[in-house]
Amino acid sequence: MNRSVQIAFSGMLTALGVAFLCAAGLIPVATYALPALSGALLMPIVVELGAKWAWPVFLATGILGFLLGPDKEAVFLYILFFGYYPIIKAIFERHGPKWEQWILKFGVFNASMIVAYFISIYFLGIPEESFEIIPGMPIWLLLAGNVVFVIYDYALSGLVGAYVVRFHSMISKWLRAK
Repeated sequence: MNRSVQIAFSGMLTALGVAFLCAAGLIPVATYALPALSGALLMPIVVELGAKWAWPVFLATGILGFLLGPDKEAVFLYILFFGYYPIIKAIFERHGPKWEQWILKFGVFNASMIVAYFISIYFLGIPEESFEIIPGMPIWLLLAGNVVFVIYDYALSGLVGAYVVRFHSMISKWLRAK
């Protein structure tokens, strides 16, 4: 496999991911959608090159997004969940029964959201009271987040399936060209 083509492929998807993170500052309602889309760009790298190539792309996109992106919340969401989840999802889905995979996926999601909650309060200075508009609101938000997470996971699976059907053979040939 041609290493320079692999690096170019990874670089193009890194640049596109950074562009999406920067666009989140221009389109305020996209603060959640564009980091998720940036993370989804890692799926072709995982499919074509493997997780070992996807991790550096995740890190480069996160660092460049932090340095260049105007919406730090979008970058924060990318780094804390959306960026690495497609890589972890691919790793989890290669091993064990479905129920075990879902336990791992829910564990990663919930741990990420709890860490994000505490980082928001203790490092970003968001008052804890802002999460307590209704008593127990953080718990309700986490439960609602789990429902949305299941939908997100299925959407990623659908995207991978569509990618494999439509683009895998073409991209695979391109990456293996000498």
